[in-house]
Amino acid sequence: MKKAILPLFIFTINITLTAQIGWRNDRTGIFANETGLLKSWSENGPEMLWYFDGLGEGFSSVAISNHKLYATGMHDDNKGYLYVFNLNGELLNKIEYGNEWTGGYNGTRGTPTIDNGKIYIMSGLGELICFDENTLNVVWKKNILTDFGANSNPAGISESPLIIGNKIIAIPGGAEHNIVALNKNTGELIWSSPAKGDTASYCSPLYIGDLEIPLIVALTAKNLVALDASSGELLWSFEYRNTNAIHGNTPIYADNMLLASSSGQGTTMFRLLNGGREAEIAWTLPEGDNVMGGMVKLDNYVYSSGAGGRNRDWYCLDWNTGEIKYKDREHGLAVGVVISADGMLYCYSDKGEMALVRPTPEKFDIISRFRADRGTAQHFAHPSIYQGVLYVRHGNSLMAYKIK
Repeated sequence: MKKAILPLFIFTINITLTAQIGWRNDRTGIFANETGLLKSWSENGPEMLWYFDGLGEGFSSVAISNHKLYATGMHDDNKGYLYVFNLNGELLNKIEYGNEWTGGYNGTRGTPTIDNGKIYIMSGLGELICFDENTLNVVWKKNILTDFGANSNPAGISESPLIIGNKIIAIPGGAEHNIVALNKNTGELIWSSPAKGDTASYCSPLYIGDLEIPLIVALTAKNLVALDASSGELLWSFEYRNTNAIHGNTPIYADNMLLASSSGQGTTMFRLLNGGREAEIAWTLPEGDNVMGGMVKLDNYVYSSGAGGRNRDWYCLDWNTGEIKYKDREHGLAVGVVISADGMLYCYSDKGEMALVRPTPEKFDIISRFRADRGTAQHFAHPSIYQGVLYVRHGNSLMAYKIK
């Protein structure tokens, strides 16, 4: 393991907030609390504050709580480790939590979820572990595959646990126990749903709480499903297939409309009806492939990229109609992940370039770009932003850039 902080540089964090940042912040990909960020970068990119080499293999993002950074990685012993850093990049703790995924694209997958003094990690092998945030002691753990009679998908369990009130939602993908709600404090089963009975996909589930019936929405291997969050009752579903049964994107919800996107299936907008009890297709865009790069909704537009699918463009869609406003590959930025903060897009390509993009339906308007040149393997991890710092995980390395 090697840990490095740039020499002759003292970085002081002005701590003003206590925030908890998980998978794509709050699953929207929009870091709404970030303001006053740079609107352009120097030719070499924003200033690197520090980096850490030694995370091991993995694609999980950084989670943040109480001004600490949490990351996971797998080492040569095939064990997964939880890393804890302060905001200056100093390693505070490293603890092993068990075996990790070695079945191809090896390493950690789901991003830790932090809630009310607890840290929840889902391993690629289905081990769901609850840690005390202060002591890092294990509070409880379950294996959602073996405990609920399920088989893993071909690429491992990749979801980030979803917390709703006193419940933690997990998707074993079993025939009987397809989606389950556990007591977040004890791990005991609250309810179980057979849903459609197909295996879990990459998808981290979404909670929709502003309807008459609050919903849990998820993409499993062959279906988009919506459950009553209180009981687990399956309310509606739509067949949603692709060639490898992997759906990596959490759907986006706003104002009774739900957007899903996946490789092979394209992008589909669903209109939720009757207080969430029913849904219908509003529009479809078959060429809107997106395997795992995420999408962001700003105003009435959606920004995304092919991110591993047949479509190799960055593109903008009209939220209401699905009309393609632009498709772009002329700027030479490979497809990848998109997040947003302070009215700008941060586009992290699968070739390791980070671009700052002005969101407009008129064109793919790149303002600045740089290469994240540390790390190993694929550039799949979704970046995070906290208090004016951009955190980029690339395999073995974690990099922190000053963007404010």
